[in-house]
Amino acid sequence: MTSGTDRAAHAGANGRAYLLLTFTTLFWGANAIFGKLAVGEISPMALVTARWLGASLLLAVFAHNHLRRDWQALRPRLLFVSGMGVLGFTAFNALFYVAAHYTTAVNIGIIQGSMPVFVLIGAFAAYRTRVTALQIAGVVATVLGVVIVGSGGDPARLAALAVNPGDVLMVAACALYAGYTVGLRKRPQVSSLSLLAVLACAAFVTSLPLTLAEAAIGQFQWPTATGWIIVVLVTLFPSFLAQLFFIQGVTLIGPGRAGIFVNLVPVFASIFAVAFLREPFEAFHAVALGLVLGGIFLSERGRAA
Repeated sequence: MTSGTDRAAHAGANGRAYLLLTFTTLFWGANAIFGKLAVGEISPMALVTARWLGASLLLAVFAHNHLRRDWQALRPRLLFVSGMGVLGFTAFNALFYVAAHYTTAVNIGIIQGSMPVFVLIGAFAAYRTRVTALQIAGVVATVLGVVIVGSGGDPARLAALAVNPGDVLMVAACALYAGYTVGLRKRPQVSSLSLLAVLACAAFVTSLPLTLAEAAIGQFQWPTATGWIIVVLVTLFPSFLAQLFFIQGVTLIGPGRAGIFVNLVPVFASIFAVAFLREPFEAFHAVALGLVLGGIFLSERGRAA
């Protein structure tokens, strides 16, 4: 029989996990706002490089003991882990911040909510993971939600292929991050802090050519005073604290239950966009958000079944 003390400890662990994971998704949702605020204050590739440089420095402080312990396991897999960093951190964020120049934070948040479905598709393509009818229904609902966002709620725009380029870039970014997530199945068996440190360093190094290319075509913008504030916020919250909170939340309640909290990202992004950027939240946004969240719910129910 479980004692009252054990039940209280279990409830306390759940409570801490829920709080940590809620803050994780809050910080990830805020990243859409940071991306919009960065427009005109710092160029996209400069922000990507500064973000991962800052995260690498912070992780060098907090993860150095883990890295020393895990180095022998990491060294033979450095090429693979670095490739994951390029896919999930460098390329994803590059497209993310460029997209912010062409679309709204509301759209970015809603489209980002489609990521779990891209992961489902990627897992099936890579590992032939079994897909249920409910999961297929979830994919259809989520894709329909993304299409509604991309068309601005106007089917005629789709027929004329008048789709916002920023929305297209965000769909591509989500697909890249899904590839990174699917690749995690083959990750070396090391601590999450060690893995994150190598990923962040790889993202910083591989972002440098993109920043040089940005400068070569005359698009580089050194951060303004506001730009530096955005760099600090992006480094501290979405890149560093969110990752640490997510790791701890997964430790407390497991990856399956923790992953469901990702569904909050488009909700927080939409709320922040309306509250802080005064972006309009129109009826088609509500329909699209409902379809994306409903699609993820169906996918999760299908997986549980």
